[in-house]
Amino acid sequence: MNIEIVVADYSNPQHKQDIPYLLNQYAIDPMGGGTPLPQAVYDHLADSLAERPYAFSVLAYVDGKPAGLANCFEGFSTFACKPLVNIHDMCVVEAYRGLGLSQRLLDKVQQIATDKGCCKITLEVLSNNTVAQSAYRRFGFAGYELDPSAGHAQFWQKKL
Repeated sequence: MNIEIVVADYSNPQHKQDIPYLLNQYAIDPMGGGTPLPQAVYDHLADSLAERPYAFSVLAYVDGKPAGLANCFEGFSTFACKPLVNIHDMCVVEAYRGLGLSQRLLDKVQQIATDKGCCKITLEVLSNNTVAQSAYRRFGFAGYELDPSAGHAQFWQKKL
């Protein structure tokens, strides 16, 4: 079995095809919402990511087949006055789970973050996604809090 981890080239036709395919595999999973991506998202995702200089994606291939994805965005920590990387999407196709792909994807993201001089890597995970939480803990992630008496940070949204 050959496992390859690569930084996506948004102009590469294969990567342009694999990114929405992998994100759709995540979207149809119960932990991704259980609904396929809209066709417009599927068709334009890689080009839209390419327009954002602070975006990068990491792809995992097993024997040449797309198996995992991390879509990332550079942000900025005002408290540290340094850049950070947020992993916005992280997925491994069900058929390839258990091969350590999440750790390899995270290794590559960490290498990129380190090269950029980032102070941290952030991500969000559903409270019931214990499998992903275990993988993230194994890599060194922990819940975010400034002061235990103030509680854990929560991720909120307002759709527009």
